[in-house]
Amino acid sequence: MRIVELIIDEKDDASGIEAVSVVESPAIESDFIALKKHEIELKEVDAEKRILMGAALIPNKQIYRTNDKKEEYYIYFSEATVRKASELFFMNSNQNNATLEHNEKLKGMSVVESWIVEGEYDKSMNYGFNLPKGTWMISMKVNNDEIWNKVKLGEIKGFSIEGYFADKYEMSLVNDEQILIDKIKEIILNGEAN
Repeated sequence: MRIVELIIDEKDDASGIEAVSVVESPAIESDFIALKKHEIELKEVDAEKRILMGAALIPNKQIYRTNDKKEEYYIYFSEATVRKASELFFMNSNQNNATLEHNEKLKGMSVVESWIVEGEYDKSMNYGFNLPKGTWMISMKVNNDEIWNKVKLGEIKGFSIEGYFADKYEMSLVNDEQILIDKIKEIILNGEAN
């Protein structure tokens, strides 16, 4: 089965992550956790922060996909692409863009924390995650009662990104094609000059 590396097309302003969707079955196969106020520290047993924490992207994780032609393949993102995508997400002010199951736009949802897992003593380990270096972690504030109820019922279990990426192999073909066109133009121009 084909394995495709997805990258950010530096020439395309739309490339990158536009929103984070809350879903029942995240493609990266990593559920988030719902964070409540720490009972010992704050002693407020029934007060909730209403924050979800989990992986938005895991580097080099093969994610199964099919296309319109029913072709099966896997996609993955390199560590460099995960980092760049996380940076562009905030640079493009997309932290308040959220959807439910990639269908319904949501209000009252905001990514309030973001970091890249750097090593074995990462903050994510304090919450029971064991994710590879380079994973993009996020915390999302949920001020949407309907969504928070779905979280509590176990109907929403993780994050899934929404965005535009380029196929590295196809991009290399486009670049090779452009190099060939440029060389042909150069030959034609030099030939006309002689």
